[in-house]
Amino acid sequence: MKPGTHPPYGPVVFRDRSAGVSFLSRSTLAGRAGGAVVEWEDGRTYPVVDVDVSAASHPFWTGNARVLDAEGRVEKFRRRYGRRP
Repeated sequence: MKPGTHPPYGPVVFRDRSAGVSFLSRSTLAGRAGGAVVEWEDGRTYPVVDVDVSAASHPFWTGNARVLDAEGRVEKFRRRYGRRP
């Protein structure tokens, strides 16, 4: 690989703000994590990236699907544009 063409790849702590869960992984976001660091369980400090959704809080992975439309979009469409007599 050419030196200087790829972003730095290293350990990063991803912190899910909605679930309160953190996990250590590797990413190219290590160089631009915003300067925030956190001390991990092994005693080392790592850059931290806050994420809104992860597998710990996504409805697909948790099984907590929410009903967003109680009326139903298909029924509303049929009522508005359905066949007319």
